[in-house]
Amino acid sequence: MTSEQPLVLHESDSRGVVTLTLNRPEAFNALSEGLLEALQAALDRVAAEEGARVVVIAAAGRAFCAGHDLKEMRAAPSQAYYERLFAQCGRMMMTIQKLPVPVVARVQGIATAAGCQLVAMCDLAVAARGTRFAVSGVNLGLFCSTPSVALSRNLPRKAAFEMLVTGDFIDADEARARGLVNRVAEPAELDAEVERLVARIVAKPKAALALGKQLFYRQLETGIEAAYDDAGRTMACNMMDAAALEGVQAFIEKRPPNW
Repeated sequence: MTSEQPLVLHESDSRGVVTLTLNRPEAFNALSEGLLEALQAALDRVAAEEGARVVVIAAAGRAFCAGHDLKEMRAAPSQAYYERLFAQCGRMMMTIQKLPVPVVARVQGIATAAGCQLVAMCDLAVAARGTRFAVSGVNLGLFCSTPSVALSRNLPRKAAFEMLVTGDFIDADEARARGLVNRVAEPAELDAEVERLVARIVAKPKAALALGKQLFYRQLETGIEAAYDDAGRTMACNMMDAAALEGVQAFIEKRPPNW
């Protein structure tokens, strides 16, 4: 790969499906500072695109993402540098959650440490059978603290903690059973399975999905009574949207909605 090639490839189709492809295949798409910056810029661009409906985060080569670039991290160690790096990574991860459109991870090969965190931060994930997942920093004496934030919000607590303290890999089917990914497909069928999921999403009104995604994550961080209050207000607001009014009327009239 030459230096002229972008670290993140950006493609959009006529439906508003945006595919962002991590493009450091020779380094298993490790999250260097440059790749973090490029992915942040790509996500910010999507946030400003009125026509965006779904984002797919994919990766070039044999691996989805092997985590942070350890060689780069070791080149000039200092606590101040590491705090800046992990803050940069955290901002990028939170940008995924804050996007008003669903984000789907298309995963193959391996997703380890911050790469596993990236899968967990996406709203949905589809993995090729044979993909392996781990938060393996503990094997190097480094507990995967930042990945633990996303992992513990996807998996049951004991399952997440076991991965964090053992560093052991799980396969795609186990990742699905534990809640890390939604669907598993044979490698040759991975793109088709992603497309099936994407097609189901883009068939829905954009405004409803934007409201719903914001509420989904907001209520998770509150108590149940506050969550119900918030959800009720959000649903009432959603109900006044033209797409929802049309959808309900279409149901009453037993016809397809005209969105």
